[in-house]
Amino acid sequence: MNIISTNLAKPTTIVWNGKEYTTGIFKIPTENSIYLGKEGVTGDEVSDRRVHGGEFKACYLFSEMHYKYWKTLYPDLDWTWGMFGENLTISNLDETKIYIGDTYRIGEVLVQITQPRQPCFKFGVKFGTIDVLQQFVEYGYPGTYIRILEEGHVKTGDTIKLVKRAENSITVAQHFKLLYSRDKNQDHLKKVIINEAIPPKQRNELKVFLK
Repeated sequence: MNIISTNLAKPTTIVWNGKEYTTGIFKIPTENSIYLGKEGVTGDEVSDRRVHGGEFKACYLFSEMHYKYWKTLYPDLDWTWGMFGENLTISNLDETKIYIGDTYRIGEVLVQITQPRQPCFKFGVKFGTIDVLQQFVEYGYPGTYIRILEEGHVKTGDTIKLVKRAENSITVAQHFKLLYSRDKNQDHLKKVIINEAIPPKQRNELKVFLK
């Protein structure tokens, strides 16, 4: 895997149900390196820190492999890297082969896989229809957030190398399915609620589904 594009956003105002919101989902490619800090990406807009940024969502990665699928569904959109609000567009990122808690080296930065992205209404506004939220869930390839263990700069072309595979974990794709499935996999639940790469709030919310 390597970085195809580094993407940043300036604050953008959108209207949803008659109310104005500020969002950082409208990211565009940058030619410069970007700095991954423990609380977020320097120079990137994070409008609602209740659901974005911070230790467990410091940076969002999305795979270039999935662009073809979405371009087919929405051919009239103005497509650029960063379309899904990702800070890093990654080649060959496969959510079925990446585990929650894995640590990777990206250029000079050490990161840990934390959780899949869950789409919100701002994603629907960007794509022009709220239908895209359910489509995103059904497709099952959500990209992943990361925690920054060692801060530093990354740039286009930097390679992403596995440092340590997480033990007793599940994949990003399995975690995403677990979040939305009604009949939740009990084995996956047991692994998730003890995985310290996942924020405590989410682990506590999932714990109630244990039988």
